[in-house]
Amino acid sequence: MLAFVFDEGRARLRRDYPRPDPPPDFVRIRMLAAGICNTDLEIARGYMGFRGVLGHEFVGEALEGAFKGRRVVGGINFGCNVCEWCARGMSRHCPARSVLGIVGADGAFAEEFVMPERNLLAVPDSVSDEDAVFAEPLGAACEILEQLGDIERGPALVLGAGKLGSLIAQVLAVEGFKVDLVGRHLESLAWIGDIGVNLRGERADSHGYDLVVDATGTAEGLKTAIACTRPRGHLVLKTTVAGAYQIDLAPVVINEISIVGSRCGRFEPAIGLLAGGRISVSPLIDARYPLDEIEGAFAQAGRRGMRKVIVHAGHRGS
Repeated sequence: MLAFVFDEGRARLRRDYPRPDPPPDFVRIRMLAAGICNTDLEIARGYMGFRGVLGHEFVGEALEGAFKGRRVVGGINFGCNVCEWCARGMSRHCPARSVLGIVGADGAFAEEFVMPERNLLAVPDSVSDEDAVFAEPLGAACEILEQLGDIERGPALVLGAGKLGSLIAQVLAVEGFKVDLVGRHLESLAWIGDIGVNLRGERADSHGYDLVVDATGTAEGLKTAIACTRPRGHLVLKTTVAGAYQIDLAPVVINEISIVGSRCGRFEPAIGLLAGGRISVSPLIDARYPLDEIEGAFAQAGRRGMRKVIVHAGHRGS
C-alpha cells in the first residue's frame, strides 16, 4: 500500500508498505484525509528520531469494530491502559505511551493504519472530511481552557498566526476573551476579525494581557510573551522548540506570572465546536494533494507563510 515513511534518514513515499495487522483492541482505519503540521515537517528532518509512517491529523473510515463503516477521528496518544495516568483518563501522559506518527506508532499518511478502538470518536455528518482533519490541533487549542479552568475572560494575546495560533485565537474569542493576534502574513486572516479577533501585525507592544499564549515556535517568542503578561497573569507555552532557551526569568518571579505548558487535548470539545459552526477552519487550507503526491505536499507545506496542506486518499483525478 501507499505510505509516507521516514527511514534511512529521509522521508519518502513507499508503494510497497505492508498493510497493518491490528493488535488486540486496535482497529484498522482507511485514511480519508490528513493534514500536515509543523511537527510532521520536523520529523521529516529527523526530529524525535522517529522511524515509520508519519501523520497524526486525520479523518478516516473504521474498517472493523464498533465504529465499522463510520467516519472517525481519534486521540493520538496510545496509553498502556493500566497505569495511574490511564486510569485517570490521562493516557496522553502515560509514561509508556506511543504517539500516532510521532513516537513508536505508524501514522496516518497511508492508505490504512491502526489505532486503539477506545481512542476513536465518531464524526457527525454535519462536519466535512476536511474540517474533521482539524480535530487534533483544535483539541490542542481547547486544552488551554481545560487547564486554566474558570479564569477571567479578559484581554488575551496570541503570539504566532500560523495554523495553531489561528485556531487558538478563535477558541479564545468564542469563549469570551478579547483577543489580539500577533504574527506574520495576517493579510490572509482578515476573515478572523469577524469573530472578534483583533489583528495586530508583527509586534506586541502592550504589557497588560491577562492571558498570553506563545504559539510562535521560537525561543524568542517566550521572551516576548513574558514581557506582555501582566502581573499575576497566565502564560501558556503551546509550541516546542528544538534547542535550549537562554532567557531572563526574573520578570516571571517579580510579576508572579503563572506559566503553563500545554500539548494535546481532548477531541470532544473540538468536534463540538466544528459541528456547531463556531470555528472556521476551511480558510486555513492553502493546498490539497492526493496521497500519491505527498512528497510535493510536504515541499509545499514547508514554504514560508503556508498554513494547512491537506492530503486526500487516492490518486490525482480520483
